Amino acid sequence: MYKHFFKRIFDFLASLLGLLILLPIFVFITVGLYIVNNGKPFFFQARPGLNGKIFKIIKFKTMTDRKDANGILLPDVERLTPIGVFVRKASLDEIPQLINVLKGDMSLIGPRPLLPEYLPLYNKFQARRHEVRPGITGWAQVNGRNSISWQKKFEYDVWYVDHFTLLLDLKIIFLTLKKVLMKEGISADGHVTIEPFKGT
Repeated sequence: MYKHFFKRIFDFLASLLGLLILLPIFVFITVGLYIVNNGKPFFFQARPGLNGKIFKIIKFKTMTDRKDANGILLPDVERLTPIGVFVRKASLDEIPQLINVLKGDMSLIGPRPLLPEYLPLYNKFQARRHEVRPGITGWAQVNGRNSISWQKKFEYDVWYVDHFTLLLDLKIIFLTLKKVLMKEGISADGHVTIEPFKGT
């Protein structure tokens, strides 16, 4: 019953409450990023959701659009703004995704939505991560986040697909808050974000 009905109700009510509680922080960050990013506080990107259906994910824009002399974007670490560093380290860049949850694009808990170009690279096992709505956080995130391998990440994602319950979702929320407070697993070693997935 939870999988097919109550999870969506839980997502809607919890994300609505979360937005109301975080509204002052949301406004403060939006204004700050509006100033440093030339009027662009948000970042929109296509991501595959339930059954691989593409939607636009919403995040705070923590990096500028600075390019080199050849018109190529500079490396991530060189485009991070001071406020962007703070927002990313505190995981506050995920707050706008509560809007995606309200819309039904995402769930609070589920496999993180990755890039559309990864879709043809998945094997049958890895593709099972799209049998549920993607989440703001998930089982892989509380078991290593960006510091674990792609293979391990997919194993955690599919395990969640087969085992999620209300109690497990509540446990993941608790563990996520712990991870955020301790700033664990935010980046892979030597990188601002995890290395791109190139297939198995």
